[in-house]
Amino acid sequence: MGRIVSASAVSHAPGLVGLFPEAPEESKHVVRTCFGRIKQNWQDSQPDVVIAFANDHLANSRPRAYPDFLIGMGQTHSGPDEWFKPWLGCRDYTVPGNPMVAQAMLTGMTRRGIRMFAQPENLRFDDNISIPTVWTDLDQLGTTLVPVMQNVTVPPMPGPAQAYRVGQALAEIVRDELPEDCRVAVLGTGGLSHEPGGKRYFYIDEEFDRWFLDLLVEGDHERILREVTMERMEAAGIGGTAELLSWLVVLGAAGHVPCENLGYTAYENWKSGVGGVLWRIPVSDGAVI
Repeated sequence: MGRIVSASAVSHAPGLVGLFPEAPEESKHVVRTCFGRIKQNWQDSQPDVVIAFANDHLANSRPRAYPDFLIGMGQTHSGPDEWFKPWLGCRDYTVPGNPMVAQAMLTGMTRRGIRMFAQPENLRFDDNISIPTVWTDLDQLGTTLVPVMQNVTVPPMPGPAQAYRVGQALAEIVRDELPEDCRVAVLGTGGLSHEPGGKRYFYIDEEFDRWFLDLLVEGDHERILREVTMERMEAAGIGGTAELLSWLVVLGAAGHVPCENLGYTAYENWKSGVGGVLWRIPVSDGAVI
């Protein structure tokens, strides 16, 4: 019987590394706090594997054959992809993979009627995996990684209810189908509000972002799934804000435990609202990390 020991979600954006030095101190503090708290949580909970759900920016699949979820099955995961390096300005990294957990996910999701695809070769990572990896030093923490690329771009997309269901299924797979004492951290990364390349490229819907974060802290899952619709996310930023679907995967996996808002900032040069949350997963003695 495996166990989810950590559940968190955080923004990614190219500028969080490349444009970080020029950002206001308040915004820098939010980024350091969000990623720092997640890193510390991983150090405290000591996961054997981090399962990271992140949106695919059309880098790994063709639009006419676009999977809703693509699992990285590799022995290692390296990035950033060469094409994205000048854009991101972050260091190289290599994280050990976990093909056993990846295969269990693929098999378990299929058994539950959730279709996922898998790729044994190294996936092409841009800011989706690269930013959280370098900010948390994931490659230096002694854990493994299973990346899952999520479709939030090519219609029809798996909406909030399906994302939440995937998270619930993941919790079942971890509990029932992973080896005894396998410790799992689940990470969602993407968002908050932004409209990449659109007419509102520098627009950040701060009202939406704070409303969304408050909903997660409030913890009413039914309300979240009822009110955080695809239409509401698209109104806050076409083609970008729906990255928050990865957060809803983690919501489903974490279950009904308290959620902490780690901070929020709306610095326009990052072209995205930036923030993070941490679900307070109980440990064996009833305490939380």
